[in-house]
Amino acid sequence: MSKAGFLPAKGTGRALRVAAPRLGLVGLLVALVLFAVGNGAVAIAPTQVAAILAGQIGVALPWAFEPQQEAVLLAVRLPRVLLGALVGAALATAGAAMQGLFRNPLADPGLIGVSSGAALAAVGAIVLGTGSLAGPFTLPVAAFAGGLVTTLLVYRLASAEGRTSVATMLLAGIAVNALAGAGTGLLTFAATDAQLRSITFWSLGSLGGATWEALAGVAPPLLAAIVLLPTLARPLNAFLLGEAEAVHLGVDIERVKAAAIVLAALAVGAAVSISGIIGFVGLAVPHLLRFWSGPDHRHLLIDASLLGAALLIAADWLCRTVVAPAELPIGILTAALGAPFFLWLLLRERSQGWG
Repeated sequence: MSKAGFLPAKGTGRALRVAAPRLGLVGLLVALVLFAVGNGAVAIAPTQVAAILAGQIGVALPWAFEPQQEAVLLAVRLPRVLLGALVGAALATAGAAMQGLFRNPLADPGLIGVSSGAALAAVGAIVLGTGSLAGPFTLPVAAFAGGLVTTLLVYRLASAEGRTSVATMLLAGIAVNALAGAGTGLLTFAATDAQLRSITFWSLGSLGGATWEALAGVAPPLLAAIVLLPTLARPLNAFLLGEAEAVHLGVDIERVKAAAIVLAALAVGAAVSISGIIGFVGLAVPHLLRFWSGPDHRHLLIDASLLGAALLIAADWLCRTVVAPAELPIGILTAALGAPFFLWLLLRERSQGWG
């Protein structure tokens, strides 16, 4: 047993299996960022992207570009791609942490109600006219509070005598999702035409509202979750052995549970506040990585953030180009791709025996 990570000691082969996907994911993310900022209605070559960015710090490169290309890159695509990277990384990292915490591959922040709770709170802030109480931070704060409350509610309903029932957690998540959906529907019924356009944004998901100001508002909580969740890797590894074994290894399990839940709610609440509901990223990405590099959270949480960022950048590029000049809501694409994966996962779990 490895003292560092509470997992079996690794050999050279396993170390290579861990390092290879990390390097591959970094390369994939860099390539997708360059591709996404350069491709769309206005084409911008990678050399022109470099020249425009270098020009912002006073460095002149020999590649010419049009003023329109500079405006599109700096005002539209760059904040959008960066937002997609942050949201994707936060959702995937939160999903990996929740699955590790509950020791269940079906534990996704969306399935246990945090996404719908965050959306309900954000929609409530819009419809009830409280959207300006705290300026640009009102909706992120409302979404975070909504996500945190629903997460704690589901966790409380699933816990009894110090133990958490996975089946009860998922069923409670379904009920809370339905309740939040009913509340969102009621607010939609009472909304004005202008408010309905904003509510549609929350329901279908989009990165179209990305601006530098919006990015500055949600970047701190998203980055906090992305950076702090990997610090729970060792206790989450201990959770894989069981809660009793984790206690024997010196893990304060209740403190770890509280930290993981708050950080997951912070990540998903902030993501929903700026992009609406984008499902299945937190469910699918950790599973894809476990098939490749194993369940060690010291690697899984970081790799999930890289793959989640790359996945959402690619999905957003497809959404803004496949039906151009219109734009497909990104939540539709992630659901269309993620739902078949979820069904396959259910069938795989059933074939291997539940629990």
